[in-house]
Amino acid sequence: MLLASNLSRNIENLTLLSNIDISVEPGSITVVIGPSGSGKTTLLRALSLLDLPSSGTIRIDDVVYSFPQDLEEEIIPPWPTVTVVFQQLFLWPHLTLRQNLTLPLKEKKFRHSHRGNGRNKVKEIIDKLDMGAFIDRYPNEVSIGQRQRAAIARALVLQPRYILLDEITSALDVEQIATVLTHLQLLREQGIGILLVTHLLGFAQRAADRILFIDKGKAIESGGPEILKKPQSTRLQQFVATIYQAT
Repeated sequence: MLLASNLSRNIENLTLLSNIDISVEPGSITVVIGPSGSGKTTLLRALSLLDLPSSGTIRIDDVVYSFPQDLEEEIIPPWPTVTVVFQQLFLWPHLTLRQNLTLPLKEKKFRHSHRGNGRNKVKEIIDKLDMGAFIDRYPNEVSIGQRQRAAIARALVLQPRYILLDEITSALDVEQIATVLTHLQLLREQGIGILLVTHLLGFAQRAADRILFIDKGKAIESGGPEILKKPQSTRLQQFVATIYQAT
């Protein structure tokens, strides 16, 4: 399990996260929602240790990270056990999608462990995400939805236990969002723990096993998808009403 307790992040006098508790279980989808600037992406970066928390603990299976850490202790991000797909996708434009997928396998520490089955794993992921028709094209030759599938596939090549997704549906139409949901459900069935940051409440309700609503860096309410229909906190009630009025 990926588990964070009392997680906080401060920059000088600014509090970005305040005592957040969150868990991501293997084979489940946890969704984080909240208004712009609420700390959703900050939370994702803290959980992946790309930005170190100021205080709290993070447990990734049997490994525990405590903060603030010893100044002499080097914190190494737990990649690829925890892998992140950012909204910007970060695909290399001069490489085909297939080359983008296989590039991580060339990292020195993975060459030996993936030798022999790396090619088979790539083919398996391409087939499962239905990418065969465009896998040898360049990023600028495919749709945003296809690029997002490629970014997810690249994250899966090294077989993470947990995958963190930051607003990956932000530029998609309704049909493409439904396709992404199908792929996420497939990953959940494979036992991967998924943390999904999104501003789409309908998508969150369909995808999530558990939802966390944060605002101004604080956890306001959490529970199953039903909290979007019957929110208990006044702030979540206001947020849901505002979103549905806008759409």
